Amino acid sequence: MTPAAAGADAKPLVLLSQPSDSGLTPVMEGQFRFVLAADADAATAAEARVLFVPGLRPVTADLIDRLPALELVSTISVGLDHVDLDACRRRGITVTNAGPTFSVDSADYVVGLVVAVLRRVAAADAHLRRGSWATDGDYPLATKVSGKRVGIVGLGSIGSLVARRLAAFGCPVAYHSRAPKLPPCPYTFFPTVRALAADSDVLVLACALTEETRRVVDREVMEALGAGGVLVNVGRGGLVDEPELVRCLREGVIGGAGLDVFENEPDLPVELLDMDNVVLSSHKAVATVESIRGVLHTVSGNLEAFFAGRPLLSPVAL
Repeated sequence: MTPAAAGADAKPLVLLSQPSDSGLTPVMEGQFRFVLAADADAATAAEARVLFVPGLRPVTADLIDRLPALELVSTISVGLDHVDLDACRRRGITVTNAGPTFSVDSADYVVGLVVAVLRRVAAADAHLRRGSWATDGDYPLATKVSGKRVGIVGLGSIGSLVARRLAAFGCPVAYHSRAPKLPPCPYTFFPTVRALAADSDVLVLACALTEETRRVVDREVMEALGAGGVLVNVGRGGLVDEPELVRCLREGVIGGAGLDVFENEPDLPVELLDMDNVVLSSHKAVATVESIRGVLHTVSGNLEAFFAGRPLLSPVAL
């Protein structure tokens, strides 16, 4: 064996669930030996104790069952709807996620979407760029942000930061979550998403996608939100009944939407592309130069801690 090969073998083995386009694995290749799970031979699969998930492709029970020594599934995301958590529970496998790494940037992005939709920033920009300011005059008036009633579904690390930011705009804030937050939480709790929507001008989705929250925003919720209401989603596309959302936007059941996530990414309903009351982005609420540095710190820290037998940085309660 050559010295180079011996050095490579000395690095702890980490399987990749999918090819990495995050840019994280090249930075960590000095510490770990990465092997794509699909390319792993039987001996490598039998040896692997860690599966690194650098994207959102499903991590299935079949994949987990192929790895008899697996002890840790480490992801770069906050949401874990793409990981078969039941299979992890059955095997006693630990799961880590990005923790609070993305929370600040996601909360900032929510505020940006709220402002962009209510003030029609993208539509006014398009009006100017196509020369309509000179030919047709000013873009029509939009509506103010300050003072709007904001309902947040999921008052976790992202939702609580959204609440603080929009409260600074003078917006009354209410929320729905699995249970009321303990005092001194200053925000009003609603026991159902429909009741929250009925008391909101802006409904923000910042919760995890689970079987309980899948399509939690249906037509009934959108009707409760009302014709002047705005839906903002930075959680997961599956939180919303997407076909009904398209219909409600087209029919004027709600007033607009800011959408960073979609049910079948990278595909999205083509009808949304022509709606000037909708602001769209490609699952980028979490992504900044700073947040990518942060997730690198979290992921590498989790892997280092695992192989050293130290406490993990961001274990997930299963």
